[in-house]
Amino acid sequence: MKITKIEIRKAFDQSMTKATVSITINDEFTINNIKIMEGEMGRLFVAMPSQEYDTGPYSDIMRSIDYETRKNLETQVLLEYYNQAARLKLNLKQPS
Repeated sequence: MKITKIEIRKAFDQSMTKATVSITINDEFTINNIKIMEGEMGRLFVAMPSQEYDTGPYSDIMRSIDYETRKNLETQVLLEYYNQAARLKLNLKQPS
């Protein structure tokens, strides 16, 4: 799987959701509504698109099967988020 495009669609300042993202895979498949979230102690992470069901909590609509794929996706998305922030001169917390 090769991520060929990453778009930071909307950035938020005063929320646990820091941005919404779309990615394109192999120039053939797009995933929308990926979120960059702020977790415990300010650490950012990537949340896949999810849906809330009547019977329970939110559940991911799609997810990676293995750790390496997930880590690769998260690393590339967060890197683009920080690069865009630097271009826009935003004051974002860098990962520790």
